[in-house]
Amino acid sequence: MKASWKFIVAVAAAATLATAAVAQQRLFFGIATGGTGGTYYPLGGMLAQLISNKATVGGQKISATAEAAGASVGNAKLLGNKEIESAFVAADILDAAYNGTGQFQGAALKNLRALGALYPETVQLITRADMGINSVRDLKGKTVSSGSPGSGQYQLLTDLLKVYGMTRADVKEDLSSFTQAVDKIKDGNLHATLITAGVPTAAVTDFAQSHALKVIPLSGPEIAELRKQQPYYAEVPLPANTYKGQTAAVPTLAVMAVWTAHDAVPEAVAYEVTKALYENTAIMGQVHVQGKNITLGTALAVGTAPLHPGALKYFKEKGVAK
Repeated sequence: MKASWKFIVAVAAAATLATAAVAQQRLFFGIATGGTGGTYYPLGGMLAQLISNKATVGGQKISATAEAAGASVGNAKLLGNKEIESAFVAADILDAAYNGTGQFQGAALKNLRALGALYPETVQLITRADMGINSVRDLKGKTVSSGSPGSGQYQLLTDLLKVYGMTRADVKEDLSSFTQAVDKIKDGNLHATLITAGVPTAAVTDFAQSHALKVIPLSGPEIAELRKQQPYYAEVPLPANTYKGQTAAVPTLAVMAVWTAHDAVPEAVAYEVTKALYENTAIMGQVHVQGKNITLGTALAVGTAPLHPGALKYFKEKGVAK
């Protein structure tokens, strides 16, 4: 017996209402990360899973998704425009965005709010061992990638060249992603690339499996001068054997990554997502070794941007904030 059209319409209407009811029971929360060859992406993916599995507000589940994005500068702009609820942003870029300096000159994003510091991102200036590049000075006249203009490394390349007496006009620029850049170096179509990410970085690990990797050291008076201009950078060693063939530690720089939101994210939501992260850091460490460096002990190392009230409430409960 065929169902009447009235019955079919009624069933369809009921299904639509049921779907709408389910949607109303969920709060959607986005996390802008970075390219797939970096560290933001895998950690952001696991963070989204944690939130989706553990965070609720007023009986509503928070449904989180991680989105590949243009890294720190681009992520800060997404937040400034309220195009996404949260993002990973390097501490120096967050400071520049909030205060309207650097690439944000005259366009301060005062609505940015920190959810907590994550882990140190290591600066890696890499090349192929047979390229004859041994220092930043050797980059003059060479083709160099610093990632997209929306990345933190883009600004860092400007600052690095400056302390070595050069400008961006002294190099031939390439704006490739991490993965694209290392592929071009493999093929001899690019001399070097600047990568700032948690180590080991997937794109660099892949490169070292098939080619002789050289990581250019960043140390000396020029780097000391850069750190005066960019105090968010700390001098650190890239540990020996981080990558295949890299048998000695290499002096370089690192900057903290900060999970950032905007002020329109409700306090209760910010509280729950912050709690989901800092109470499940062991799981984050299973996805990437840098996940082990996400701790309450360093959570407040966010720079001058204020903490989101929801995150602050959580940190007060845990005794790490006044």
